Amino acid sequence: MAEPADSGDIPADGCNTRAEVLLAEAVEYPSIGPGCALTGGMWISYYDKVSVTDASRLDIDHMVPLAEAWDSGAAEWTPARREAYANDQGQPASLVAVTARSNRSKAEQDPAEWLPPSADALCRYGAEWTATKLRWGLAVDEAERGRLLDIAAGCGGTDVEFTPAP
Repeated sequence: MAEPADSGDIPADGCNTRAEVLLAEAVEYPSIGPGCALTGGMWISYYDKVSVTDASRLDIDHMVPLAEAWDSGAAEWTPARREAYANDQGQPASLVAVTARSNRSKAEQDPAEWLPPSADALCRYGAEWTATKLRWGLAVDEAERGRLLDIAAGCGGTDVEFTPAP
């Protein structure tokens, strides 16, 4: 799965989108060196509840994978809108730092085909998937909808919060 690769939301800091997501999600903040090189720090991959102290072991996951977004409506978007989606930092749930292993097992699958291995992650994952689909006006197929409703049934009190994409 492609990593976000633009100059990030704050071009003056020299960090790309990947580094900015890592900085935003750090539970122990890393040191930032020249060119936004990150050293130290700690992250928790919520998909599998793994603590990570080496940022190179993390992938930045598109909550709704690029291929799934394409199949759900992004194929009709302009190239600029697709780039905005791929590097979306306007909603924290759009891009998440997770272990490379969990991200690669997810690949391009939707919730009907893949769910995080940690049972504690299901409610958050279902809400963030739904929020990302709503934010970008992406379609949901029947199998995906059924799985999301099954997840939601066990998640009383979990809110789905989103801001429509610009």
